Amino acid sequence: QVQVVESGGGLVQAGGSLRLSCAASGSIFSIGSMGWYRQAPGKQRELVATITSGGSTNYADSLQGRFTISRDNAKRMVFLQMNSLEPEDTAVYYCNARITPHRHPTGDYWGQGTQVTVSS
Repeated sequence: QVQVVESGGGLVQAGGSLRLSCAASGSIFSIGSMGWYRQAPGKQRELVATITSGGSTNYADSLQGRFTISRDNAKRMVFLQMNSLEPEDTAVYYCNARITPHRHPTGDYWGQGTQVTVSS
C-alpha cells in the first residue's frame, strides 16, 4: 500500500515563512514527478509547483520567486519552502506524486492535505 503524507503546515504572520514536507512510503518501484497544489476556500485546486525526478521544476507564475520546491529522491520526499507569505496564500496544501508501485500500474497519489493559514 502506498501512502503520501504531508507535514509542516500551520499559522504564520504575513511576511513569514513555512516549509512543507511530503513523504511517500510503501511498496514503491519508482516515483516520477512530485508536486504541490493548493485549494483555498471556495476556489478550485491549483498548481503551486512540480519537480521531476531529475530536478526540473515548474512553478505557478504568480508564486515563482517566493516559493521553492525541492526533493530528496533517496528519502522519497518533496519539500516546499514558502517565503514572504501573504494572506492570499492561505489554503490547504496537497502533495501529489506520480508513483509506480511494485506489481501495480502507475498512478497519481495525493496526500490528505495540510492547512496553511497566513494572518495579516
